Amino acid sequence: MSISILLLSLSLWGVVHSLLASLFVKDMMRGLLGSSRFRFYRLGYNVFAALSFLPVLYLMRTLPDQLVYAVPNPWNYLLTGGQSLSVLLLLVALMHTDVLSFAGVSQLFNNPEDGTLVTKGLYRYVRHPLYTFSLLIIWLAPIQTQNSLVVYVGATMYVMIGAWFEERKLLKNYGQAYAEYQLRTPMLIPYPKFRRNM
Repeated sequence: MSISILLLSLSLWGVVHSLLASLFVKDMMRGLLGSSRFRFYRLGYNVFAALSFLPVLYLMRTLPDQLVYAVPNPWNYLLTGGQSLSVLLLLVALMHTDVLSFAGVSQLFNNPEDGTLVTKGLYRYVRHPLYTFSLLIIWLAPIQTQNSLVVYVGATMYVMIGAWFEERKLLKNYGQAYAEYQLRTPMLIPYPKFRRNM
C-alpha cells in the first residue's frame, strides 16, 4: 500500500511540475498575466515545486516502511563522502549558471532573454551536471528503505524524462550550437574521449 501511495503522490507531483514547466503553459500564463506580472512566474514555479514536494517526503518518512539495505562501516563513510562531494560539485555546477535567473530572482528586476549557452566548467563533461550530481546524492545514500527506494526510482525516471524534454527546449532555443554541444558532450555520465591520430 505504501508503494502505491508514494507512486501516486510522486506521479501527481511530476505531472503538475512538468505541465507548469511546459512552453505551452508558460505561453498561456504570459498571455493571462501580461509581461509585467509574468516575471514572477519562475520564482513562483520554484517555490511551488519545492513546497509541493514536501508531502512526498512526508509520506516517504511516515508510511509503513522496511529496510532494504544498510551499508556497514567503513563503507558507509565512503558513500557519505561521495554524497558530500556530489553536493559540492552540484553547487559548483550551479555557480556556472546564472543562479539568480535559475531561482527566478533576476526576472523580478528585468526581463532576461534565454541567456547564453553554458559549456564551461562541469558543463564541459556533461550537459546536465545538476541532474548528475542530484542523482548521485540520492543513490549514494548508505541506508535504503522500501519507501526511499520507490521515491528515488521515481525521481530518477522523472529526471530522465525531464532531461529529454529539456533537450528539445534547448535545441529550440540554441539551434545548431546546442546540436554541436550534444555531439561532443554526454548527457549525464562523463566518459573519456579518445582522439584519433590522423
